[in-house]
Amino acid sequence: MTHAEQLPELVKFDGELTTVAELVAVISQAGGRPLLVGGCVRDALLGTQPKDIDIEVYDLEAERLVGALRQHFQVISVGQSFGVFKIRGHDIDVSLPRRETKAGLGHRGFDVWGDPRMPLAEAAARRDFTINAIYWDPCTGELLDPHGGRRDLAGRVLRHTSPAFAEDPLRVLRAMQFAARFLLEPAPETIALCRQITPEGLPAERIFEEWAKLIRKGASPSLGLRFLRDCGWVRYFPELAALIGVPQDPQWHPEGDVWTHTLHCLDAFARQRTGDVWEDLVVGLAVLCHDLGKAVTTRTEEDGRLHAYGHESAGVPLAQTFLERMTRHKELIESVLPLVELHMRPGELWRAQASDAAVRRLAQRVGRIDRLVRVDAADRGGRPPLPCDAASGLWLLERAKALALKDSAPKPILYGRHLLNLGMTPGPAFRLLLDAAFEAQLDGAFANEADGLVWLQAAMARGHGTPPPQV
Repeated sequence: MTHAEQLPELVKFDGELTTVAELVAVISQAGGRPLLVGGCVRDALLGTQPKDIDIEVYDLEAERLVGALRQHFQVISVGQSFGVFKIRGHDIDVSLPRRETKAGLGHRGFDVWGDPRMPLAEAAARRDFTINAIYWDPCTGELLDPHGGRRDLAGRVLRHTSPAFAEDPLRVLRAMQFAARFLLEPAPETIALCRQITPEGLPAERIFEEWAKLIRKGASPSLGLRFLRDCGWVRYFPELAALIGVPQDPQWHPEGDVWTHTLHCLDAFARQRTGDVWEDLVVGLAVLCHDLGKAVTTRTEEDGRLHAYGHESAGVPLAQTFLERMTRHKELIESVLPLVELHMRPGELWRAQASDAAVRRLAQRVGRIDRLVRVDAADRGGRPPLPCDAASGLWLLERAKALALKDSAPKPILYGRHLLNLGMTPGPAFRLLLDAAFEAQLDGAFANEADGLVWLQAAMARGHGTPPPQV
């Protein structure tokens, strides 16, 4: 039986079957033992299509391995000193088993080198979770599972492989997003070990990568956040930790405190992802942050009931601090914050049966009405056992569609060139008049260029936009 015929016994690699079979043949002929390992084996056992393929090679030195590979493939060395090679044009990594010793703080504080003679059980113990330490030998069809990963996968248990787990603090956040993505229950001993680990100055961008995976890929993000609370790491995200125990009016929030509500909202969001990576990230982060302001505004008012007046605006600086701690992506943060500030607006506009002008102004502030409607839907879906009332969102979305504002902010119809064509001399009055024109456009005074020019001529005749005299 050929390698290509054996590979489908465990997994079907979409578009990569021939390449994997060729790699297996090349490595075997050079004297190495190629084993598939990690996410590709895990995903195959779960019945899902693997996206990335990792091949770990035993019994073959790095120089001979890369020499054999380069006879047949374009190879990119991403870690020559410790034997990690990418196959150009494919989502395939070929590597040697790695030895690591802790040499400093953080995720990168290791001395690493490849060791093709390393015993497999020892190599497996360096991996993070048992479900990622399952190997498959494509030459024999044999599954090698030294840490019981297949058992844990069947039991939906997330368990660390060995005490070496604690050497890399990023693995705590990997546990967070893994629990959410694969609907896993972290083992008690893994939770206990994570309680002893600190972030050690992890790079912000690596922290954000794990949060982004939770938001974009988590089938149940609440599982990840529950783990974060159970292991104590929620304290490193104080804006979220502050939500724990913040009470809510049981009439409107029978689900419990603000933390519980946020978890339900994230799960509701996950059920309505669009698959657009950017849009899902923006909306998901807005859902995560939408009620941060309740931690500082919740009070028992004179009517004896709990209220969090102004929590929408109070949450903006908290959300900004939370996000800026992890990412410098200005566009992302600027997209999320208006959604936090205005997440109550769909219901308010619906109850008031607001005008087109109000919808235009809302679109101007949030950028995309469809994002805000998704946040609103998640918010309303986060109050079990109350049903999710989607009427306000559907109403607003239809109004936005009719105004061609579903997925974009209104754009000015009139520009400086129009003023020049009407004989106006550039100066301070330019901006004043253009700002007034855009305000009039939002109010519905005109909807096309021709009508805009009529409005502009009338405004100029009235002296509109003339700067005040200098005193």
